Amino acid sequence: MLRWRAGAIGAGLLALLAGAVGAPAQTYRERGAYLVTTLGACGNCHTPRIAGNVPDPAMALAGGFEFDLDIGHVVGPNITPDASTGIGQWSDGQIVYALRNGKRPDGKIIGPPMPIEMYRGLSDRDAEAIAVYLKSLAPIRHAVARSQYKIPLPPAYGPIVDHVEEPDRKDKVAYGAYLAGPVAHCMECHTPRPEGRLDLARLGAGGRELPDFGNSGAITISRNITPDGIGQWSDADVKRAILVGERPDGTKLSRVMPFASYNKMTSDDVNAIVDYLRTLKPVKSE
Repeated sequence: MLRWRAGAIGAGLLALLAGAVGAPAQTYRERGAYLVTTLGACGNCHTPRIAGNVPDPAMALAGGFEFDLDIGHVVGPNITPDASTGIGQWSDGQIVYALRNGKRPDGKIIGPPMPIEMYRGLSDRDAEAIAVYLKSLAPIRHAVARSQYKIPLPPAYGPIVDHVEEPDRKDKVAYGAYLAGPVAHCMECHTPRPEGRLDLARLGAGGRELPDFGNSGAITISRNITPDGIGQWSDADVKRAILVGERPDGTKLSRVMPFASYNKMTSDDVNAIVDYLRTLKPVKSE
């Protein structure tokens, strides 16, 4: 039995408890909307804030949200299809290329925290769906500054990725790995990044200093989400953290964890993520 206070359970979690099934067949735009607004939580970095340090719904994905990381001063770009200040002149193919290979149409490299190392694994369908959705949005004219880095950016993120197969959703662990990695990029924040590159030998070990989006100027430390860090949490505890932003003891997670977006996740997807996390190699936090 799940011993949760009813008032603490979000709408997404209620659907989960009711035994909700996976999403029905979707168009490319519908799939893209789900990836951008829910699993990818793109607005967490690409939407400017208003009073209370919450994303401005009138400026969704228009860029300009600024925060500091150990890698430098980050400014979320405008990813609405405005022709002069956003991605309105980018083709769908150029958007897909930028997502997976980390280069803009002008050849300039895209720096972190844009999770290119994760997005390299986006399937063809999902990468194209994101492009279709972004190009369907109303353009917002909003010029923003460029990020300023303390580290050298790589000339490339690896060999050019031009084809990635659709994952097998029947393999729950493999599909959960796809969701936690390329799609929701949980591992981007929960994996150490010494010298600017992810330490994949410590996948999920946490320990990264990140801005606390709910408290301007404050810092939060990403949790170890390998079995060494959350091994004592029940599946229900992990889902509660993902969907509602609460730890087992009832304390709230930092809003750098985009649980307000994840709350709309399908039950199939959150279950697959938990199944995958259980299979990670236990890694002790440093």
